[in-house]
Amino acid sequence: MNIGDKAPEILGKDEQGRDIRLSDYRGRKLVLYFYPKDNTSGCTAEACSLRDHYDALQQRGYEVVGVSKDTAQSHQKFKEKHQLPFPLIADVDHTLLEAMGAWGEKSMYGKKVMGTIRTTFVINEEGVIEQIFSGKQIKTKEHAAQILS
Repeated sequence: MNIGDKAPEILGKDEQGRDIRLSDYRGRKLVLYFYPKDNTSGCTAEACSLRDHYDALQQRGYEVVGVSKDTAQSHQKFKEKHQLPFPLIADVDHTLLEAMGAWGEKSMYGKKVMGTIRTTFVINEEGVIEQIFSGKQIKTKEHAAQILS
């Protein structure tokens, strides 16, 4: 996916098993962020940055949805542990990850592996991608500030 592309309508199921659709956010901006794994240091820092600035994001018209390949059960525990106020999509079969280009080859401890590429899409009120943050560009502890600036 690239800037100017329309995001897919069906995003997936959240930690409660509810369908999450792009149209649920029509009229609001959506921060759709993809992260590798619940309860890892970088992913926790990123989620907590978005949590800590959630009110500011909402005041600016943003909603937030996180996505990883973790299970709904893992997401429930992660949300509870860190008091995350936004839904987390359990994309265990990588459908949305692949559709958005956030799944691919990466290097882990010197080995090439397939996995989630940390990526954030800022989607406008009409469902069109306005901005993309990816890989090392994302500062996990300051990610909300990156989006708001």
